Amino acid sequence: MATTYDFPSDLRAGQEELHQVRAELSALLKRLPWSVEPLDGYSDTGGWRKAERPASPGWTADEQAEVEKLRRREHELAVFVTCHRFWAEVASADRVEARMALKHTPEPPLDPPPGPAAGQA
Repeated sequence: MATTYDFPSDLRAGQEELHQVRAELSALLKRLPWSVEPLDGYSDTGGWRKAERPASPGWTADEQAEVEKLRRREHELAVFVTCHRFWAEVASADRVEARMALKHTPEPPLDPPPGPAAGQA
């Protein structure tokens, strides 16, 4: 049975930023060369599956710094979300369910949807 949790706004914001940082890091790593250091390419077709990599120019100092910055922020946010005081209020048997709910709960809208003004029909 799914339970609705009243997550604090800072916990929701931390989880949302964690999702964003992980997506940004993933996209960056997909764009970068496969090796941090410059390496020659290779081709191995003799095994049970083909393995090939082109030569890698390596990562620039700026690229390495950007990856490090994102990884550091990801770690900070993961610790913040995992160790948030809210989890002490949740029964230990329900914490996994609550954690999954937080991961999959979208941010609530900041403003109520526009509607008719009070007293008008």
